[in-house]
Amino acid sequence: MAAPGWRLHGDGRRIAPGAVVAPDERLSWPRTIGIGLQHVVAMFGATFLVPLLTGFPPATTLFFSAVGTALFLLLTRGRVPSYLGSSFAFIAPLTAAGTSGGPAVALGGVVATGVALALVGLVVQAAGTRWLDALMPPVVTGTIVALIGLNLAPTAWRSVQEAPVTAVVTLLVVVLAGVLFRGILGRLSILVGVAVGYVVALVRGEVDTSGIREAAWVGLPTFTAPAFDASVLGLFLPVVLVLVAENIGHVKSVAAMTGRDLDPVAGRALVADGLATTLAGLGGGSGTTTYAENIGVMAATRVYSTAAYWVAAGAALLLSLSPKFGEAVASVPAGVLGGATTVLYGMIGVLGARIWVNARVDFSDPVHLTTAAVALVVGIADYRWAVGDLQFGGIALGTVAAIGVHHLMRAVSRWRGTGADAPALSPSGGRAPSS
Repeated sequence: MAAPGWRLHGDGRRIAPGAVVAPDERLSWPRTIGIGLQHVVAMFGATFLVPLLTGFPPATTLFFSAVGTALFLLLTRGRVPSYLGSSFAFIAPLTAAGTSGGPAVALGGVVATGVALALVGLVVQAAGTRWLDALMPPVVTGTIVALIGLNLAPTAWRSVQEAPVTAVVTLLVVVLAGVLFRGILGRLSILVGVAVGYVVALVRGEVDTSGIREAAWVGLPTFTAPAFDASVLGLFLPVVLVLVAENIGHVKSVAAMTGRDLDPVAGRALVADGLATTLAGLGGGSGTTTYAENIGVMAATRVYSTAAYWVAAGAALLLSLSPKFGEAVASVPAGVLGGATTVLYGMIGVLGARIWVNARVDFSDPVHLTTAAVALVVGIADYRWAVGDLQFGGIALGTVAAIGVHHLMRAVSRWRGTGADAPALSPSGGRAPSS
C-alpha cells in the first residue's frame, strides 16, 4: 500500500482565505518540510514526557512513534493526517506494572493493549462506530479520561518533593508561557517550562550529565523484549477505551476541519494505532496515540497535508538514531518533571471535563451524576482489588465503574421511567431545586 501522490495546492505558496490544504494536497516542498518540522516540535514535549516518567529509553519511544506514524499514514491510505506520539493513558499502568514486574512485564501490557485496540478497529471497520457511542457516551469517556489524570496526582507530588525549588520554577514557567507567548511557543508551554527548569537544575547541580558525555552521536536505540504476566493486564484495560476515544475523536476533528467524510477509515485508524502500539511494546517503546498537539498546528496553518506528516516521521526517526540526544532527554531530573506533571496531570483531568462540556452532559440526570461521582472517587483514591494473581488498580476499577454504573442505572431508569427527568441530588444531600 503506497503513500499517495500529493497534488500541488494552488501555486504551492499561498492558501486563499477560507481554504485549507487537504490531506491529499501539499504546498511546495520547502514549505511542506518546514510544517513537518513544526509537527515534530509540537509533539516533542509530550512524547518524551511519557518515557521520562515511566523509565523507558526516550530514543526508543521516539523511534517507534516515527515508525508508528508512517504505518498509520500507510494503513489509512493518506486520508487521516496524524502524528502518533506517546499516550499519557499509559503512564499509570506502565509505572504500576514496572514496579511489580519490571520493564519487560510493563511492555507486555503495551503489546496486549495494542492487540486489543487493533481488534476493536477491525470490529469498527466492519460494523461502524455507533456501538462505540452507545457503550461509551460522553459522560463515560470524560470520566475515564479525568480519573486517569487525577489518579496520577500523587506521582507528581513525589517528584516535586525531590527538588521543590526547581519544581516551582518549572511550574511557574509553564503557567506563564501559555499567556506570555503567541503561536507555537504558547502551545508548547510545557516544553518551554521543562527547558527552563532543566537549566535551573543544571545550575543547582541536580543533573547527571555523565550519560550524555559517554553516549555516541549515532547509533540504534535500546530495544527490549516484552514479557507477559496476566496479573498486570487488568491495569491496561482502561487504556484501550481511552485510545479508542482519542482516535475516533481525532478522526472526527479532522473530518470537521477538512469537510470530508472520514468515518469509513475510522476502523483503519484504530487498527493502525493498535499495530503501532503493538510494535512499540515488542521493542521497548511506550504505546502511541493520535496527537491533539498536532491538530493545533493544522488548525493554525490550515495545512492538513499528510506529506508534512511523512516529513515529521522521517525527522523523528533521524533524531531517535542519536544516543547522545536520547541521553540528554533522559537526564531531565525529578524536580523538573514534578513541576511539569503538576500541570500535565491536571490538564488530563480537565480534558475529561471538557468532553462533558463539549457534549453538554446534563448532570441534573442522576445517571450522569452518579456515574461520574462513583468512578472519580474510585480512580482518585486508587481502589485496589485482587482476583487470584490478577491485580486491578484505581484506573481499571474506575473505568469498570463508569461503564457499569452508567448502563445499570440507565437500564433501570428506562424500566421505571425515571432518570433523565428526575431531580439531581444537591451537595447538601437533599434534592436540588428545579428550575
